[in-house]
Amino acid sequence: MGVPYVRTMESARSPAILPGPIRQNGYVVADLDRTIGAWLDVGVGPWLLLPHLAQTGSVYRGRPTEPVVSIAFANSGDLQVELICQEDDSPSIYREFLAAGREGFHHLAWWAEDFESVAAAAEAAGWPMVHAGNAGGMAQFAYYDPGGVTSTVVEVMELTDATRWLVATVRDAAAAWDGSDPIRSLV
Repeated sequence: MGVPYVRTMESARSPAILPGPIRQNGYVVADLDRTIGAWLDVGVGPWLLLPHLAQTGSVYRGRPTEPVVSIAFANSGDLQVELICQEDDSPSIYREFLAAGREGFHHLAWWAEDFESVAAAAEAAGWPMVHAGNAGGMAQFAYYDPGGVTSTVVEVMELTDATRWLVATVRDAAAAWDGSDPIRSLV
């Protein structure tokens, strides 16, 4: 049996790159309906859908791409759960994940008031940007690879009026949910 890992005060005070607490757990799935059903079975809902969203202007591993995804959101307390199902064969971080034989938990996400500062800090830390885009014009987002310790990747999403509305709408729907109307469209 080895010696347990003990952090020194110096190592525990590395500069924060990601802003505040984890806000979201993201899952990449092959079958959105089946996955929503499984989450409903454990009591998480309602699910709010953004169907057929073209991620125009995206970049995946340095190359332009425009994947089409359907995304579903729900909250469990203050934590948002995101399900992403890609609907086409465009190169993307989602296709890469599924092609590697994985499905399910994919990323932890942080929401940033100052997206550019967080992006600069991630770059300065040497975190490769794997995929980035503008969420259909609503807000910038980027997935970074911090070395695989916390999850496959981490996501940073820009807080804008549109994303603040989305966050509040999903959170409020979960807080008031009585089990009825378990799947709702956001469009």
